[in-house]
Amino acid sequence: MNKKTTLLFGIHLHQPIDNFKWVIDHAVKVCYEPFFEVMSRYPEFRFSVHCSGWLMEQIENDFPSLYKKIKTLSDNGSIEFFSAGYYEPILSVIPSDDRVEQINRLSNNIKKQFNQNPNGLWLTERVWESSLIPDLKKSNIKYTVMDDYHFQCAGFDEDILDGYYMTEEGGDRLGVFPISKKLRYALPFLSVKSAIDAIKSYNKNENSCAIIFDDAEKFGMWPHTYEWVYDKGWLEEFVQTLLADKFIETKHYGEYFNSQKPRGITYLPNVSYYEMGEWSLRANDAKNLEQLKEEMGLERYEKEGVKFLKGGIWKNFFVKYPESNRLHKRMIELSKVNSTLNNPDFTTLLYKLQTNDALWHGVFGGLYLPNLRDNAYTFLIQAEKIRYNKKTTIEIDNNEMDGYNKIKAVTPNLIFRFDEANGGQMVEFDIFESNFNWQNTLTRRQELYHQKIIEPQKEIIEDDTPIDGIDTIHSAVLEINDEMRNALIYDWYIKNSFIDHISDDSFDIYNFRNCNFKEFGDFANQPFESTINDNNIIFNRNGGLYDDKKYISTLNKTYTPNDNGFLFDIKFDTTMNRDLKYILELNLHFADYDEVKISKNRNRLDILDNFTKKIISISLNNEFELYYYSLDTLSQSEKGFDLTTQGISIGLAVPFRLNFDIQGKLEVKDV
Repeated sequence: MNKKTTLLFGIHLHQPIDNFKWVIDHAVKVCYEPFFEVMSRYPEFRFSVHCSGWLMEQIENDFPSLYKKIKTLSDNGSIEFFSAGYYEPILSVIPSDDRVEQINRLSNNIKKQFNQNPNGLWLTERVWESSLIPDLKKSNIKYTVMDDYHFQCAGFDEDILDGYYMTEEGGDRLGVFPISKKLRYALPFLSVKSAIDAIKSYNKNENSCAIIFDDAEKFGMWPHTYEWVYDKGWLEEFVQTLLADKFIETKHYGEYFNSQKPRGITYLPNVSYYEMGEWSLRANDAKNLEQLKEEMGLERYEKEGVKFLKGGIWKNFFVKYPESNRLHKRMIELSKVNSTLNNPDFTTLLYKLQTNDALWHGVFGGLYLPNLRDNAYTFLIQAEKIRYNKKTTIEIDNNEMDGYNKIKAVTPNLIFRFDEANGGQMVEFDIFESNFNWQNTLTRRQELYHQKIIEPQKEIIEDDTPIDGIDTIHSAVLEINDEMRNALIYDWYIKNSFIDHISDDSFDIYNFRNCNFKEFGDFANQPFESTINDNNIIFNRNGGLYDDKKYISTLNKTYTPNDNGFLFDIKFDTTMNRDLKYILELNLHFADYDEVKISKNRNRLDILDNFTKKIISISLNNEFELYYYSLDTLSQSEKGFDLTTQGISIGLAVPFRLNFDIQGKLEVKDV
């Protein structure tokens, strides 16, 4: 007699906070609305749903038809809701108190809207650390879901991952369900028959279950899925076929958890899904990991290697991307003062800042999307506005844990942050009026997927074998052109502002853009020492210029903040006796580059930003040559490759011999 298979089916709905309205509208039109329209016709189908708190707010307020479908399915007992952090943080990288409050905020909202007390938790990006367990217990969470990969990394064979396991931390217990990779790649990409067969493969005994909990966006929003899932009727056929099959039954996770015994005990390592571990590595390490996997062979990897061959952990993104680390550590700084302010608006802004999207990058844009970083800085600046309330101050911290001080100057209108570790450079440039950070740039760096452009795959000769479904984003063929190849430029220093370069007459716009100009100095990416004297922030470095030998050189720069900017004084001395050029580099970010105009008048540079209705004016006591270019990165997304403008790189070049003293002013003025 055939055994009955229990299907635990869950979907996860999420959009970055304050994402573009057209993106939300599109997601509802091609994915969320049609999905729940189909499911509303089959209330007997039991499934689980997690929707990030902010997105459910949007659905309730702006899409009443969709909200009503979800509410009706919930009232009919079709849906079990899972909780999580309200604004979709990676739980392991936010403070403990914030974890509990974020989870409770979403759970309370689910209780209020749908009259459910969630016991399950969607683990954002499946980033697991066992230290989460005590906080999950405080939030009344009894079980969570993560990939079967987590279990395989702990030594479990795939064929026993057909139920839940128990784990603990300090005696606090938690149930953990392994999501099937086989089902993640089958639903909705394979034919209905193949998808059903994959589900039925989990029928080893009467207590077995097939476990799937995955992105809702796969059902209509990923490339080619709308036509497949809805126009060609995949989802409706899948649900009908499944409900008609007497050897499959659908259940909620909670039903299964409460009625079945665990498969046993497990202790899982700090991992996410395999691809995330690869993405968090630097490009060369990720390439080596892929080569090791290829050398092992797919069959042996799937059987044995998956237990031992791993990438990095999620927190490696803070090591790989200083821009991500900077945002994260600023969030930690704000979290530490949250309890002292006792301001609900500040707390909400802090929780919004904790959203995960702008902190990492893989197949999707993430950190590479300027609007996501802009949104994060908007929340940060609004919170700082509450915190300082027109106060003027200079503060020192070492929050980024690199051993060097960061110095923050707060004025009634602006925030400036400078970094000892990177040349005494400006790393944050916030305006309170517009809640915008002009220093929110991104450095051009090598990524693993650039290899697909450098060494494109050989043309594949297609055969006439029928395809059993559609491509996933992991297997889709990507189009490559010369513009993409020309965009593969890598910076050897971080693209901050007030970077000090020493070059010569060979410096021009071409080698500036390509980041291969002659650099004599060791000031652009090396640490400085800092002091604060009254209202002056002073950085200095005893370094050198290098040609046939080292020439002793010193650079001293002073920033003096005021309400609308700061004065700066840059002094340099060297023993290299030849004609040289000093290039003061700035990298500035804007919301709309079509609305930016750059003009030069002898010793003054004016940058008109029509988005903020401000002019950033930089004047020197010397005439200078002006060089600038669009700072563009090439990143991968679910649609292919994206060429994205991250800022404008600006060089102010001043000739000198032996020494110079450049005095200037950065000022923010109204248009």
